Parts: sequence; C-alpha cells; structure tokens
Amino acid sequence: MIEIISVSFKSGGKQYYFNPDGRQFQEGDGVIVETARGVEFGFCTQGNTPIDEMELTAPLRPVLRAATEEDLKALERNREKAKRAFGICQEKIAQHGLDMKLVDVEYSFEGNKVLFFFTSEGRVDFRALVKDLAGTLHARIELRQIGVRDEAKMLGGLGICGRPFCCSQFLEEFQPVSIKMAKTQNLSLNPTKISGTCGRLMCCLKYEQEAYESLVKSAPKMDSFVETPDGAGTVSSVNLLRQTVQVRLDSAPEAPKCYHNCELCVIRNGKGKRPEGYVEPSLEELAKLRRPVEETAGEASDTQEESSLSAALEAVLLRNETPDGPEENQSPSRRRRNRNHNRPPRPENAPKQPDRPARPEGDGPRRTRPPQQAKPTAAPSGKEPRRPARRRRPNSKGNQNGPRPGTPNES
Repeated sequence: MIEIISVSFKSGGKQYYFNPDGRQFQEGDGVIVETARGVEFGFCTQGNTPIDEMELTAPLRPVLRAATEEDLKALERNREKAKRAFGICQEKIAQHGLDMKLVDVEYSFEGNKVLFFFTSEGRVDFRALVKDLAGTLHARIELRQIGVRDEAKMLGGLGICGRPFCCSQFLEEFQPVSIKMAKTQNLSLNPTKISGTCGRLMCCLKYEQEAYESLVKSAPKMDSFVETPDGAGTVSSVNLLRQTVQVRLDSAPEAPKCYHNCELCVIRNGKGKRPEGYVEPSLEELAKLRRPVEETAGEASDTQEESSLSAALEAVLLRNETPDGPEENQSPSRRRRNRNHNRPPRPENAPKQPDRPARPEGDGPRRTRPPQQAKPTAAPSGKEPRRPARRRRPNSKGNQNGPRPGTPNES
C-alpha cells in the first residue's frame, strides 16, 4: 500500500495522483507539485488515501510543498498576464492574416512559458507568429491546436437541458459517441436536437446507452409478427422504457392496441414474410398470454407479496440450515456427522447395544472382487501397428541428428 493525494489543475479537469511525502492534505488545499511541464500550482481534490501499488500506471511525482499566500498572489499575477497576452496574440493573428481562432492562454506557475490554445479547420503555419510573440512577451511560446469539444470545455456554457456543460463540470475525458446510440434510444435524428453547442453529438447519449441495450434484448423489433391475447398482429411501435408495444391486429388493423412484452409470443422478429402454413391459435389458447390481474393492479401489492415470500423463505432456510450450510448442499459424510452431532445424548441407564460378533475363520468363502482384465489394444483395421522410433546415439560432437559413428561424412 502507498499513500497518495489527487490534484487537479483546472476546475472540473482531470485528476492526477501525487506522493504527499508524509504530509497531510485536505480537500481544497493548494499544493505546489512537480509535473512534466515543470513546477505547477494545483488544488487537492482528495486527501491522503492509501491505495495498492498495482493500481499505479506510472511512478508518482512528489508534492514539493503546501501553497502559501505568496503562491496565491503569483497565481493571480499569472492570470492577469494571461489576459494581457490574449489581447496581444489576437492583434498579432490579425496582422499575420492567419485563419485561426484563439481560445485560451495559460502562463506556467514560474512565468517563463506561455501556452496558447487555438482552433482551426486546417493546418496553420504560425512560425512567424511564434517569433513575434516571443519578442513581445519575452518568454517561451507554445501554440497548441485543439478540437471543438476541448474549446467548449475551456469556455463553458449552458446546454439545451439548462445546466452547465458536462465536459466543463465533471467529465475528465471525452467518451466516444455515435449516431447508433441515438437510433437505439429512439431519438430524432435531427442534428439540431442531438448535437451540443460544440456541434458534435451530445455526451449525455452515452449515459443511458447500457440501459437501452439491455432493454432492447427483451423487446420485439419493429414490424415483428407476434401473437397477443386478442389475436395475431404486427408491431407498429416499441416503447423500451415502459416495456410496451403497439400491435396492429389482423382482425382490427385500424385501432392498434398496447400490450406488455410479457403478453406477446414472437413468431417472426423483425421484417419478413409470415411463416408458411401458420395457423392462428384459438382465442382460448391466446388468452393464456394475458397478464394476471394481480400483476396489473399495482406495484404495491407485488412488493408486499415479495416481502412476505422472502420472509417465509428466510425462515425455512434458517430452520433447515446447519453450521455447515443447508443439508442438501452437503456431502453424505458431512450429513452423517451433523446428524450424529445433533442427536440427543443417550441416558446413562440405557442398555448398551450388543457388540457385533467377530467373523470366525474358515466360515465360508469370502467375497472377493474379480480381477480386472486388461483390454486388448487392437491395431487399426488394415494397418500394421506402428513400430516405435529408434533412438539415435550421439556422435563424437554430441549431435544426435548427425551420422552414426563409423560412417563417412559426405562433403
């Protein structure tokens, strides 16, 4: 086990593990840590926590010290310089006529490096811009091109749900989202309704995908041919969350009826022709598919019945359970031992059972097990048994694959 703390450098950003080096930190404390970009200022998001060393994918970097008031003042100065550098960079971009959009500017904690984030539809030759910025700001300049999702995460905003962007609040990494998820969830394929402010598919499509995939397995597909308590028909719509479907019956195709998935018998799942020679069962047989009245009355009665059944089952298990588990799960020897252990003690005045007399010698022949005969191994029909391979002796050089001793080597 090793002790770690979690540190984040941005609000809602990714968390990184660091070695506290024996010091105690609380959530919200400022820390100065060593990173690949140099010394940085971060906030502790999780205090000292022991974890297994096998969970670490890279060696831990140490925490240099706790942040002081001077460090907080230096952080504010860097933010003020970043705002000034943002305006200077926009002017330089306009002077050079580059097709790029500046998103954000970051100063390193030591103030010797400036990082510019921008977006662009294609590649941009910004070598002249870097030289101009380095001469103006007197620091190392780095320009990094990002995507539209990263831009939305940096700038933040409100989504169509009325809440702040998930990416700027709690999402550490972007999950892959596809149009197939929108189809599985029966959403409109209108790009304006399933796309976020960044122009890409909404990240929240990933949240409920696993639940929809499990519900799809127990629901019939569209245009399936099914049997219902009122007759056979075709599925016209599916509601995955309610586990119900609308069926257009052959006897009354004008008015579709709603049925639960457990009331259906799927004859053909999906589009296609009806099975040849299919005969619709009688209404008496189809009526057996209807859900019982107890199930449709409400969930309150079901909950009470389940609780009473579970209590009765628990009582039975406790009554039949032994220290070694239920009797039906024990071996025969364990059952005999438990029965002898639970048997009441025999009273002291009870007569003893007579001992079994010993078998006299020569009293009839004893029963012996007949000797097992070895099964003859028959050779394959029409073939002679294969002779074992002859092992060659090694030659003078120790090579078993070489020629036999006494035979001339062919040159």
